[in-house]
Amino acid sequence: MNNKKIKTIYTIACAIVMGVFLIPAAYATGPVEVVSNLTNVMFDLTRAAGIIILLWGIVQVGMSIQSHDAGQRSQGFLVLAGGAIICFAKEILNLIAGV
Repeated sequence: MNNKKIKTIYTIACAIVMGVFLIPAAYATGPVEVVSNLTNVMFDLTRAAGIIILLWGIVQVGMSIQSHDAGQRSQGFLVLAGGAIICFAKEILNLIAGV
């Protein structure tokens, strides 16, 4: 690919990402609601990434059980735990903050 195509793809990707962040803010009635909406979008994106990591951990644990590989099994459980922490980050932070 030449530089012009890469720049075009990058520009389109940035526009899509900015649209995802700005659409909830456009429907807000005040500045506090804008921040709240953007925070919710960020937590939703974090939850989606956490679910993907959680699913990958499940796959790793399943493959390690099938192959009887203890090292892969421990790595799978670590990925599983990390995905669960990322997936439930908002709830964990609310628990810590006492909200």
